This record gives sequence, structure tokens and C-alpha cells, in this order.
Amino acid sequence: MTWSGGPFGERAQCVLAPNANIMTLDGTNTWVLREPGGRRSVVIDPGPPDPGHLDAVAAVAGDVAAVLLTHHHLDHSEAARGFAERMGCGVRALDPAYRLGEEGLGDGDVVEVDGLEIRVVGTPGHTADSLSFLVPADGAVLTGDTVLGRGTTVVAHPDGQLGAYLDSLDRLHALAEANEVATIWPGHGPVIEQALPALDHYIAHRHERLEQVRDALDQLRREPLPEGIAADELPRRVVEIVYTDVDPVLWPAAELSVRAQLEFLRTR
Repeated sequence: MTWSGGPFGERAQCVLAPNANIMTLDGTNTWVLREPGGRRSVVIDPGPPDPGHLDAVAAVAGDVAAVLLTHHHLDHSEAARGFAERMGCGVRALDPAYRLGEEGLGDGDVVEVDGLEIRVVGTPGHTADSLSFLVPADGAVLTGDTVLGRGTTVVAHPDGQLGAYLDSLDRLHALAEANEVATIWPGHGPVIEQALPALDHYIAHRHERLEQVRDALDQLRREPLPEGIAADELPRRVVEIVYTDVDPVLWPAAELSVRAQLEFLRTR
């Protein structure tokens, strides 16, 4: 599927950043939200400091009231401060290190700009500071890297934690079941038009991977190396068993998720 961003719902425009790679898919989705008839906009995840991209975002956004961050990873946040200074606004984020101005951002907050309402939903797991943004009027949720438009995301151990991530998926699933969310506007990849089946898949996939990791641990215990397996080597050995369906180029990222899975299993 070719993805290039564009307008969605009544309030959103996605400006795709030119930073495509194996981890960012087509690039970072920078979202510009504005209430119909409203003067000011909200920009979510300005992305990398690419001048052409930021010019395109500025052209779409016009007068910007605030920049919001879904999380701190550089492909989402690196340009935030410079862009906000250019536009004369602040940056709101959960992590104080990424803010510009006095206003933070946390679960339960409501951002209101010229009639636009954005509700903040805490969705830690991919990172400790991951947030999602619910736009009730469009029945949409912006998920950053918590849910991607294609494939599944990395739980970035040790900052990310699998238990928190599973709870966050359950929280988004409950919003979809309650018909508060119909559509997912992700941080990478295409829009997901049907939120509930996508979240069902994400939850099932995580539990399936956990079972595969358990099975891999059992296999490694049955067939130990003569010298044993060092603790630092165990995640890689599990990846080699469980992630045979994944391009080896992605195995370092998979290893981060395996480390999170092993920590989750250790504490259960």
C-alpha cells in the first residue's frame, strides 16, 4: 500500500516526513488538527528537522496554538522545539525534558483550541512517556507508535514495558468497544479505518508472541549449550527461534521486545 498522508475526517491533515526507513515505515506522520472554521491549529509530532517537511507542515498549519508530542523518540520529537519557536507556540509533552513553556501534558488532560477538543489518553508501554490523543468529534485516536498503520510496534526495553503496553492496548480496545474510537491515526503508516479489529489483532499478536517466547525458553532449557547461555545472550537466542518470520535486519529491534517479554515473564 502506498501511503502519502493527506486529509482525514473533518479536522486532520497528515504531512508525511521524508524519513522513511525500515523502522519508520513510510516516514513519520506529522498531524495537523484544526476545528472547521477555527483560526488556530495543533501540530502533533513535528518529526525530524527537515526544512522542506517543516515548511510543508507550517503551510498546512497556519497559526499554531501548540505542538503536542506522543513520545520522545527523535523521529517524532527532534524538530518540536525549533518548529514551535518558529511558530511562536509551546511544546507540550509528558516528559518535562521535551517541553517548551510551562504547560505539560498527561493522562486525562483536555486540550481545547478554537472549538477543537483533544483528550489525552496515557498509553505507556512502547515508551514510558507514550500518549495517545482522542479526537471525539471525529471518532479518531492518534496513537503515535503504540499502534502502527502496518505491522506491529517495538516495546523499547528498558524504557518500554510489556505489562504497561498490554494495559494500554486494553484501554484503547475499551474505547473502541464503547464506540468512542472508530479510526486510528498512527504515527507511522496508513490510517486504520476499523480500530476494533486492529486492536484485536494487536492484543492477540502480543499474547501469541509471549507463548512463543515461553516455548523458546523451554527449548533452550532442554538443549543447553555445554557452556550454558549467558544472560546477555539469551534474548538473541530467543529472537533466533521466535522471529524467523521477521527480516533479520529487524532482529535488533525484536531483541528489545524480547527483553521486555522476558522481564514480563520473570515478574509473573
